[in-house]
Amino acid sequence: MTTAHLFLSPGFFGFKSLGSYSYFCHLEEGIQQRFRLAHRDLQIHVVDVHPSASIRRRALRLRQAIDQLATGSGPIHLVGHSTGGLDARLLASPSGNLDGSLQRPSWHRRIRTLTTLNTPHYGTPLATFFATVSGHRLLEALSALSVAALKLGAPPLALTSSLLAAFGRLDGLGLELRLLDRLTEDLVRLLDDASSADLRAFLRQTRRDQGAILQLSPEAMDLFVAGIEDAPDILYRCILSYAPARTGRQWARAALSPWNHISAPLFAAIHRLTSRASEVYPCAPSDPNAALQAISAALGHEPPPGACDGVVPLLSQVWGPIAWAGLGDHLDVVGHFRDPSAAPPHVDWMNSGSGFDRARFDSMLDALVSPMLA
Repeated sequence: MTTAHLFLSPGFFGFKSLGSYSYFCHLEEGIQQRFRLAHRDLQIHVVDVHPSASIRRRALRLRQAIDQLATGSGPIHLVGHSTGGLDARLLASPSGNLDGSLQRPSWHRRIRTLTTLNTPHYGTPLATFFATVSGHRLLEALSALSVAALKLGAPPLALTSSLLAAFGRLDGLGLELRLLDRLTEDLVRLLDDASSADLRAFLRQTRRDQGAILQLSPEAMDLFVAGIEDAPDILYRCILSYAPARTGRQWARAALSPWNHISAPLFAAIHRLTSRASEVYPCAPSDPNAALQAISAALGHEPPPGACDGVVPLLSQVWGPIAWAGLGDHLDVVGHFRDPSAAPPHVDWMNSGSGFDRARFDSMLDALVSPMLA
């Protein structure tokens, strides 16, 4: 029996691991379990891409990983979360030009499936904001907060409250950069020595190379879509989700937990920025009505206007047939949702109010893995 290879590419500001925390640990476990039950051999490789480099540089790193690790003659499957899905699409495209040569590597014909999870195929308004100096500093602080939350369960409320106060100035006088730098440093200090060192190196990387921040804007992705084509012998699919706007009852429930009470409005602020679609570059396919019909059929209901997962607009996540769609935020789909009974425990990065749970995660994993086993 041949061994299949699955390559997981993390998203923008994503990582392979920081300290002892793995970005894809729950996704890896769920996929591997399904292959074992089917008595099929699978090797999973998480690609250590630069968190904020250009899509071309990230795709080159993905190709290097496949060059080194895709031994044998078994099928290759690509799964990319967020920007990682764009890396995979660029790598697989017959017209992709990563290194000045249009020659395809010998393993290219072995790629069977390419699945994107919450990928901004048509860009995201959040990238336009994060391209500013203030936006990038805020992104660093949010990244440090996310790592601290995933690692510790919930960072100290005083620091999170200060970050929330900084968000409150978005529509006013702007952000105090020194305040954001200080918050980021304080969050880094919370972690253990290994995680702290890794996070510092991670943030240094993002300051040196911010190519993806510019490329994920709706205007730049308009060109990406025009220049990339699908390979005819690869099965393309997408997984998508959205986090609904909170009701009064949901806000009241969030207030019962101190961490939820603060992280919920933080998520709401990001959600608000992401929902601001431009009429000129709307982050949607050329036929948004057809895409909306497909999404509604997959969801079982029509999503509200401006629906997004907090980071990527819902319509921007559509590329190819929809494998799974449901309620969930940007990191729910890779296993970052609250489930303390699991080992290792699932930890929610922010309280989005999506209600994502183990049942949805298992349903999504079944849809993800099924064509790989076919």
